[in-house]
Amino acid sequence: MKKIQGGITAAKGFEAAAVAAGIKYENRLDLALIYSEKPCKIAGTFTTNIIKAAPVKWDQAIVEGKKKCQAVVVNAGIANACTGEEGMQCCVETAQTVANALNLEREEILIGSTGVIGMPMPMEKLKKGIEILAKKKAKGYEAGKEAARAIMTTDTCEKEIAVTFEIDGQVITIGGMAKGSGMIHPNMCTMLSFITTDACISKKALQQALHMDVEETYNMISVDGDTSTNDTVLLLANGMAGNKKIKYGTKEWELFCDALHEVNLTLAKRIAEDGEGATALLEVIVEGASSKEQARKLAKSVICSNLTKTAIAGHDANWGRILCAMGYAGVEFFPERTHLSIKSKEGELCLVEGGVAVSYSEEKATKILSEPEVTVLIHIGEGEETATAWGCDLTHGYIDINADYRS
Repeated sequence: MKKIQGGITAAKGFEAAAVAAGIKYENRLDLALIYSEKPCKIAGTFTTNIIKAAPVKWDQAIVEGKKKCQAVVVNAGIANACTGEEGMQCCVETAQTVANALNLEREEILIGSTGVIGMPMPMEKLKKGIEILAKKKAKGYEAGKEAARAIMTTDTCEKEIAVTFEIDGQVITIGGMAKGSGMIHPNMCTMLSFITTDACISKKALQQALHMDVEETYNMISVDGDTSTNDTVLLLANGMAGNKKIKYGTKEWELFCDALHEVNLTLAKRIAEDGEGATALLEVIVEGASSKEQARKLAKSVICSNLTKTAIAGHDANWGRILCAMGYAGVEFFPERTHLSIKSKEGELCLVEGGVAVSYSEEKATKILSEPEVTVLIHIGEGEETATAWGCDLTHGYIDINADYRS
């Protein structure tokens, strides 16, 4: 497996386009299209928030109905959430407009939205934008990059990746793009991720690969503890690589899963490090756990702790906040067996052994915590399981962005 330049258009047969439709923002890209030359098998995972945006409900029905898809349209600025019947009618009209423009069926169109909750969608602007997208769609890196830029809200940069691997001499590509910066606490952030592949793969193998990997990637990040109404991950496979069909549980499926994991992990970490107002990516690794669930809950509890996040922002080795977050994680562990270290490009430093502080240099700790990527290593001495979670520091910038987000 190797990383290549590209994103959503890297796999064979996929095109993209972006346009400034004026949905909420003036003079910036805010509407994107993903298109496949051939119909795609699809897999998806969605927010567990009881309040689900209309596009989430629309996509769930298509994915669960075992239908095929050929296009995805995504807007930024307005979430189309808490909009009642009007919101669902918006999805119907959006899908029909895309279908008419591309000579497809309405049920072959998936929809993504991100932005302010409760605002009505300006349908005339949306429809005009779709007409432009249909004519503008193109292959290539630049088209994919523009699409990745168009789905951003408070993101500071586009997030995309592509990888290739081989099965029986056939090169298979997986590419993806994502957005997310605030309201990030997936439980399947406002988080949207779209992944394309030219692999020939069974529907079961595709869905199982995605469901399994989401637990280790998107569900292990958090920016602010808020699970969005719009969280969606969609995986499209058009089969154009020409490989023998990948089936669930085979060696070939494992290769596919490894490549998919690289894509999802990269996108998830980029979302975490681009948290609203963030200046540092926080990685928490829990080792020596008796179960995977125990390790996950402990790691996730630490990255979700506001006191820990502010300590990272202040470059303060306040390890007591980390142990405190572990203590309310909802799983049992032995504090007296716990060892804790911090690490970055500036080196590694042990702060806690057996649940109590050791002698260490505060100056060295501050240098380690001043780097843009910081890792907390925790060993709880109970077993062989491990888990990693990713978050970010919490600065005043988060308040500045969210205090007037609607305006």
